[in-house]
Amino acid sequence: MAAGPAYNGAMSSTRLLNFLRPLALLACALPLLALLWAGQHDRLGSNPVETLISDTGEWSLRLLLATLAVTPLRKLLGLPALARWRRFLGVWSLVYALLHFAAYAWLEMALDVGEILRDVMTRPVITVGLLALAFMLPLGATSFNQAIRHLGAAKWQRLHRLVYLVAILSVLHFFLKKAGKNDFAEVSVHAALLLALLGWRVHDKWRRGDFKGFFSASPHSCSHQPRHPMGADIQPIVFHRKKP
Repeated sequence: MAAGPAYNGAMSSTRLLNFLRPLALLACALPLLALLWAGQHDRLGSNPVETLISDTGEWSLRLLLATLAVTPLRKLLGLPALARWRRFLGVWSLVYALLHFAAYAWLEMALDVGEILRDVMTRPVITVGLLALAFMLPLGATSFNQAIRHLGAAKWQRLHRLVYLVAILSVLHFFLKKAGKNDFAEVSVHAALLLALLGWRVHDKWRRGDFKGFFSASPHSCSHQPRHPMGADIQPIVFHRKKP
């Protein structure tokens, strides 16, 4: 039987996305390469440390929102292969978050632990940012197939729902940072995107009558490919394979 147009279209989309995936992976590294080039050529502006801290933080937030956008786009556009993009987007978001913290702790605070702790205790912008990074670390540490097998799909799914809290804390961190300069234009865009992405998920769960599953993994989830907010390029795991 000849394949239908819909099947051929889906195969073409899958091939295109698989072809573009390495290019998208490289594109995630371009902002970092640009910062390194600018640093070497004294092009980071009058306050290079502030530029490094600001740019790495903003790119972490952008890639985090892009990670959360994968599932809605995959479902709305009918592009299952897009799920393969989630892992590297989430991991790159963590990379920029770690660089953001390193630039703050090393270049601004000179690795003075006492001063950093004082900042954490007295400045909400630092407190919220550190909380976001702390919740982000276990997500990055378990974004590989072996972690799913070790934790079990249900526990792994519950852990990775922390990404929603990370996103909320990250936008709040960005808001507090910009509030001191009374600059809310970019913050409004990021907050609106996050609200839309979270709102879509709530609507999707409501439409399927699955609000309970939004907060706790389904008892049958082990037999299906787990949803991966932070993004893992994973294949379905079958824990109860029939003998041939």
